[in-house]
Amino acid sequence: MDFSLAPAVVDMCQRIRSFVDSHLLPLESEPSTYDEYESIRKELLDELRAKARAQGIWALAMPVELGGGGFNTVGMAACYEEMNRALFGPAVFNAAAPDDGNMFVLNRLATDQQKQKWLQPIIDGTVGSSIVMTEPQPGAGSDPAGMMQTTAEKVGDKWVIHGRKWFITGAAAASHFILLARTSTEPRRELTTFLFHKDQPGWRIVRRIGIMGPEEHGGHCELVFEGLEIPDEDRLLDVGRGMKVVQTRLGTARLTHCMRWLGMAKRAMEIASAYVDEREAFGIKLSERESVQLLQGDVAMAIHMGRLMVMNAAWKLDQGDYAQAEVSAAKIHVADTLHLAVDTAIQLCGARGYSKDTVLEWMYRYARQAKLVDGASEVHKMILARGFQKQGIDFWSWG
Repeated sequence: MDFSLAPAVVDMCQRIRSFVDSHLLPLESEPSTYDEYESIRKELLDELRAKARAQGIWALAMPVELGGGGFNTVGMAACYEEMNRALFGPAVFNAAAPDDGNMFVLNRLATDQQKQKWLQPIIDGTVGSSIVMTEPQPGAGSDPAGMMQTTAEKVGDKWVIHGRKWFITGAAAASHFILLARTSTEPRRELTTFLFHKDQPGWRIVRRIGIMGPEEHGGHCELVFEGLEIPDEDRLLDVGRGMKVVQTRLGTARLTHCMRWLGMAKRAMEIASAYVDEREAFGIKLSERESVQLLQGDVAMAIHMGRLMVMNAAWKLDQGDYAQAEVSAAKIHVADTLHLAVDTAIQLCGARGYSKDTVLEWMYRYARQAKLVDGASEVHKMILARGFQKQGIDFWSWG
């Protein structure tokens, strides 16, 4: 087992860290950095993106010939972790959800013509994107194939869409959309994927749903489809292959969440460590107290375990494996680790951590979603249980 990184990845990690330290971290303490939704102001984001792209730190998962970095999943894991030491690092480097996952699946599955029309503008950073899958009860959530209510009916050479979706990340700011809809009741062939532009008539945003934590650009929206017409040429893959799109996108997307969360977990502990190294009580620094060291040690171990799990899953994906169990295990553990790290950092910083004098309270509200997005932790535990039930002791095989 070789855990060394390619020289190009090591170099990129160093460049990302330098950019984050110089350009991004100083902005987080400035109130003028944030918009009304506690995200980075769009104008400032555009300025920083231009700098990042000029330095070649841009869309690292995309092919070089399309303007990306050409990194594999292992390389992405190392780099994305560095990016998310800053709250808005992934967005600056065009490596944030949902664009990152959407670019990945379009690059894998779209035709050359579709890539030029739908993918290239996202890589270039000229448009945002969104994936439209989740629905209100009784519609699709963790079981899209079995519960999808939104329908697509073929009329001539177009598909007509009716239905309702919600918690669609980035919808209010997106131009390009990937839509899942039911086209059949045939098992395993129920869903089909379509591509549409924000300016096409027949759909609308009902509301932007307020959430507990800070929001991505475009928020989390509820959409209604009232006869949206999509040309058949904008169908992604064959009719009935929608779950292929879901599986292709979500496996890597779940893991990229973990990569980024590890970076944020590390940053939380950086903030806390700087505080306990300086703060004194009863004649000694907090960092010298065993109770503080035990808290730091627990988080250090959890982050280390998370990094190994993410890298193992990334390596298997790069070998062509679905790595379903590895991704699910990483998703559960790293989501818990992010919450543990931020909660521990707040505890170590005391009242200062709970205040807005640090970004820890921002992180704390953000971290709670980690156990929900891209499949609740309970769903991933069920996936692991089913794998064990099927394979028995061979579930832990090295092969």
